[in-house]
Amino acid sequence: MTKSVLIVGAGEGLSASLARFFSQDGYRVNLAARNPDKLEDLCRETGAGAYGCDASSQASVERLFQALDDDGATPDVVAYNPSGRTKGPIEQLDPDKVRAALDVTAWGAFLVAHEAAKRMVPKSAGTMLFTGASAGIKGFPQSAAFAMGKFALRGLCQSLARELHPKNIHVVHFVIDGAIHSPGRGAPYDDPEKTLNPDEIARTYLEMTRQHRSVWTNEIELRPHVERF
Repeated sequence: MTKSVLIVGAGEGLSASLARFFSQDGYRVNLAARNPDKLEDLCRETGAGAYGCDASSQASVERLFQALDDDGATPDVVAYNPSGRTKGPIEQLDPDKVRAALDVTAWGAFLVAHEAAKRMVPKSAGTMLFTGASAGIKGFPQSAAFAMGKFALRGLCQSLARELHPKNIHVVHFVIDGAIHSPGRGAPYDDPEKTLNPDEIARTYLEMTRQHRSVWTNEIELRPHVERF
């Protein structure tokens, strides 16, 4: 039986690499984004389905999972990539923008995990993969919103792992420590020696789905060899 993967927050970069790697591994791939029209080329390349979803909206996430159920594509694997950020001195930050960033980074992750668990727990099977950052380990100056969101995401993943691993549902939090290679963004993202290769990140995500439960990883840090830690 063909397994299905849902990639939330799909677009270029890591999400596209995930779509390609899971498709090559025989998964039925489904992508969710606020603007699914932008995914047309990636869908054509990978055979993926595209769905509109605002991850920060409970109603939108519920509709997404119901649509997948109706299409016979209830996910066996869910990858959550979205994050929001707004930078600046704490006294100058717009509280509404900070709240919006938290809604995407943390609240949306909870909503997706909530819907995924409803479907995975009865089957005693499934994998949830969450894209974190070094900001979830240490807060950086003028990055309060991102730090709060990623710390919350990490806490959510720790709780989920302790709750769901005994139910045969694998939860993995990925600490992406460094910039992801993206030539179109220019410096510093275009330097392959100082950035993370999105294909290699995606390869690691896929490998986590193959782990035997006697050696499950619940958190893994990925960084280029030049990154300080």
